[in-house]
Parts: sequence; structure tokens; C-alpha cells
Amino acid sequence: MAVPDIKTNGFHSSDLVTILASEGVEYLLSGERKVPLSTCDGKNVCLFFSAKWCRPCKAFTPQLVQLYDSLRARGEELEIIFISFDQDENGFKEHFKCMPWLALPSDVSLHRKLIGRYRVDRIPSLVSVTSDGLSLEEDLIGLIEVYGVEAFPFTRKRREELKASDDAKRLGGNLEELLAHKERSYVVSGDGRKVSVSKLAGKTVGLYFGARWYPPCHAFTAQLIEAYNELLTSSKAECFEIILVSTDRDHKEFDINISSMPWLAIPYEDKTRQDLCRIFNIKGIPTFILIGPDGKTISTNGKSMISLYGAKAFPFTESRIAAIEATLRKEGGALPHQVKDAKHAHVLKLDMAKAYVCDSCKEKGRFWAFSCDVCDYDLHPTCAEETS
Repeated sequence: MAVPDIKTNGFHSSDLVTILASEGVEYLLSGERKVPLSTCDGKNVCLFFSAKWCRPCKAFTPQLVQLYDSLRARGEELEIIFISFDQDENGFKEHFKCMPWLALPSDVSLHRKLIGRYRVDRIPSLVSVTSDGLSLEEDLIGLIEVYGVEAFPFTRKRREELKASDDAKRLGGNLEELLAHKERSYVVSGDGRKVSVSKLAGKTVGLYFGARWYPPCHAFTAQLIEAYNELLTSSKAECFEIILVSTDRDHKEFDINISSMPWLAIPYEDKTRQDLCRIFNIKGIPTFILIGPDGKTISTNGKSMISLYGAKAFPFTESRIAAIEATLRKEGGALPHQVKDAKHAHVLKLDMAKAYVCDSCKEKGRFWAFSCDVCDYDLHPTCAEETS
């Protein structure tokens, strides 16, 4: 009799029991005990392909244990069956010791058959055999790593619901739904104050994804602090706020990081940090997401705006950036293409610079500069005019 292609996942737990029985399996293991195959009847069943020698398996297994215990504690009908990639009995037993679910008896030949039947080409792999369950290609492990227990019951429908929820938070314009939840309605400051998220309503809010351990964040944090303080001392002070979404490695590192910043943060222990990284598809740090007064995203490229224009970019809209660039083009058009400085041997050419220090007055400058192509020498346009 032909065996159906399990990768389609059009299966119930009873189908799996039939398949295992056809391979000569008489029982499953639960710790040291033997339990009948019928233990899986009527449950959401997943097959967990793993091995003791596999580092990614060691990293993922504790997370799967936590998910399994949580779901079972709330009465969900979930069962996991461990299928070992280990090559010997001792490896199988040692790995299974840390698992609260079931396992197929150690039988290398049988395990190879099932690995081939399910076309498992990597570990760890988790395959749902419940009807409408996510297949191997759809990365059930990745879904669990991102959503945890919320991923259950591991169906396509559930995955689409989670994606729709993320989209609604990102696009819906509700800052409190995005940054808070029923257990936490506040963000924190570097000195430990709690600030209600509701007080951010109507403001332009920057979400700063960064970490103290990553050197590129140091440079951007300095630029951001400069822009923030400039806005803080202006009439725009009540219209802007920044929230740190930390990717620091531990709480101590986070505390040091936020203590050096004049803005607010999502509490380190709150999983909203991970949720925001997922919702905005953060692939690297530093990243600066800008949300407008209506709660909707203005830009995902706030880092570039701050690096180029600093506080001048506020309120960070496309029209504001267009106005800045038009003004800069006009200023550049009114300047000579090159000048000769009496204090310098080479001709200086007009150049656009993010930031520099003028070699004449020693003050910081940005945007237009007269620069030397031969050596590191820059002048403010006003200093160049005075000395040309």
C-alpha cells in the first residue's frame, strides 16, 4: 500500500499512529516508561528531529520545553515525539533526559526511515502532523522562536493571524497598543521614573533600536543625543520623544546604556522589545524608526535623517526633508565651486559633508564645506570667505 506524502500535512494524529504501527512500532517512550501509540490520539502532534551533538538543538530544546510545559499547563492537547539523529543509545538517552514529551524507541534504522519519509535535511526540525499544520519548509521552529506560545496551534491560519496582528500594530496608529499591554502601561527613564505611554499621544516618537555592546551604536547615540537636546531646548520640546528598544545582552548592560541617555525606554524584562524588533523587521542596529503624531510610521530610515540633518530634520516628514534639501541646494548654488585659503597650500573644493571640524575656527560644521582633495583639511564656507 502506498504511503501518502506526509509533507502535505493533511494528517491527523490517528494517521501518524497507523504509519508508525506499519513500521513495527509497538509503543512510545515517556521517560523510562513505555506508553501505547494511542496516547497521541486526538492531540496536536509534532515530530521533533534533534540530536545531543547538535548545538542549535541544545539552544532550541529548552525553549521548546518551556512552550510545551506552558501549553500543557493550560490544558492544550499537544504532544511532541522526539526522533533522534544520535548514532548510539547513550546519545539518545542523554538527550531525551531533558525532554518532558514522548520519544520513539532508539532504533537508528527506523529513525532513518522517518527522516527520509519527512525529508528532514536539517536539525533541529519540528514538523506538525496535524491537519493544516505548518510544514518543514514553513519553518515552525522560527515561528516558535519569534512568537513563543502564541504560535500554537502551529497552523497556517494561526501564522496569518499573528502576521495580521503585527501589521495592525505597525500600521494601525495606536501608540498604546504598540508600546504597552495590559500588564504594563508605561515606559521608563534612565533614573527609574515610570512615564505613562498615554502621555506620548500626539507626539512624534522615535524608536531607537540599539545596544551598548555594539560600537556603531556609540557614534549614532552621540548624534541622536545632540539632536534630542537641541529639540529639547526649542519650541518643539513637547512634540518629540525617543524610546530605546534595547538589544543589550543583559539587564546590567541595559541599565548602563539607558543611564547615559536623556530619553525613555521599554523595560528590559518586557518581551515588547522582541515584539517591536519583529513588527518592524529589524535586521541590524542602530536603527531609528519614526512614528508621527497620528501614531503611524513616518519613516524606517530615521538614522539617515539624524546623521545627515540632525534636529533640522524635525518633524521628519518627506516634505521637511525635501525643504531642507532645497534650501541646501540653494545655499550651495550661491557658493563658489572652489577657493584658495591663504593658510593652506592646496585648492579647496566645495563639498557636502555630514559633519566636520573647521580647521580655521575649530568649530563643528555640517552640510557645506570647502575641503582639500589632497589632505584632511576642511573650512566652513564663512571661514573660507574670510580667508580666500
